[in-house]
Amino acid sequence: MTDETPPPENETPIQRALRLKAEKLAARPKPPRGGKFQREQAAAARSSSKSKPWMTR
Repeated sequence: MTDETPPPENETPIQRALRLKAEKLAARPKPPRGGKFQREQAAAARSSSKSKPWMTR
């Protein structure tokens, strides 16, 4: 694994680990937003909420 960004001169090992972790997480592929799964989850929440009036906001 290569280190693309130049580290600050006074970076501690913990700060370096956190920076590398953040870069690694940012490089991961993101799941699609607003797809079929999200619509199905929203529909299920709406249909079950009619029988639970105390769950309204």
